Amino acid sequence: MAAAAGDVCGSPAGAQPGAAAEARFISSAKGKGLFATRSIRKGETVFVERPVVASQFLWNALYNYRACDHCLRALETAEENAQRLLGKSSLVLPHPEQCSIRKDLHQQCPRCQVTYCSAECRQAALEQYHQVLCLGPSRDDPTHPLNKLQEAWRNMHYPPETSSIMLMARMVATVKQAKDKDWWIKAFSQFCSKTANEEEEIAHKLLGDKFKGQLELLRLLFTEALYDEHLSRWFTPEGFRSLFALVGTNGQGIGTSSLSQWVHACDALDLPMLQREELDAFIDQLYKDIEKESGEFLNCEGSGLYVLQSCCNHSCIPNAETSFPDNNFLLHLTALEDIEAGEEICISYLDCCQRERSRHSRNKILRENYLFTCSCPKCLAQADDPDATSDEEEEGEGETDDAELEDEMTDV
Repeated sequence: MAAAAGDVCGSPAGAQPGAAAEARFISSAKGKGLFATRSIRKGETVFVERPVVASQFLWNALYNYRACDHCLRALETAEENAQRLLGKSSLVLPHPEQCSIRKDLHQQCPRCQVTYCSAECRQAALEQYHQVLCLGPSRDDPTHPLNKLQEAWRNMHYPPETSSIMLMARMVATVKQAKDKDWWIKAFSQFCSKTANEEEEIAHKLLGDKFKGQLELLRLLFTEALYDEHLSRWFTPEGFRSLFALVGTNGQGIGTSSLSQWVHACDALDLPMLQREELDAFIDQLYKDIEKESGEFLNCEGSGLYVLQSCCNHSCIPNAETSFPDNNFLLHLTALEDIEAGEEICISYLDCCQRERSRHSRNKILRENYLFTCSCPKCLAQADDPDATSDEEEEGEGETDDAELEDEMTDV
């Protein structure tokens, strides 16, 4: 059952009680991994985890993908969501009662007017980081240090977005507000680190060929906006690069959508056959029309740092997957097959289409984006395959059929 707004968004970070997995050290080369502490059945939720910190992507927010400033819950009704994505204000969705958005619960910060899905989220943000980051009457002032930092980031990191400088800002603000600053610094230090060369590769990937100059500009703006003596190392060139790489390596993408929630609710309706066929046809056509109008940018998007999820290693034949079925930042890890006690739990960093490509193609993507070569059972079994990308694969790149499109639009 999906959590109501505010039920768990303000609870402490980490997995909810009863998690069936734990992190264990594997080796200096591989680092940590996630292992089952008991037998887990296919389809079972391994754990539900709240991030240590999360933030919506800046371009996503600028383009009016309205989300709770704390938990990223979509704030538009399903009908408003569809109308915006279609550019058609006259659209009316059937079964409006299946929309889960509760606008009567929404609240704003009285000083800067950022919006939250509930009083619980507004309070949680205020207690963790928002006292430091609240812009107050300077929200629209382009000369404010935080606004300068965000504008610089947008000018360096265009859609499709994979990270946000504000995730780092919320990390700093969390420590600045905390009574026990050392506890939070230790919490952030749990996430895997990289070598200096790997950190540069991550910065290059996020910022492009001019990354060295851009990284230094970001560091200076970041320091102007947020400097704190307890975190002085994070503001040095080396420390800032490490912090940047930490977010780039460990940040988990988050997607929320009131429209997809409505679709899932409609799928569960017990309808006469004719009504079911009419509703399914309406939804299918809706997706096709939205894809033509808005392309791949469908969800409220951001990223977060999750302690347990970040320990999940990659496999091209994963036994678990992550999703966000509660329409907020709560991450659900679900078993794709039976997992025995002591077995490593792996997710895939590749989408379903990429996983069907050759070992060479899969590892090319992994090396470029995650800086490692996969040695999962599938890759080992294909070790003797030719190290070349087939013409068929190259021709197939970028092709998405209607069924895959619907899956992508609803799998949040």
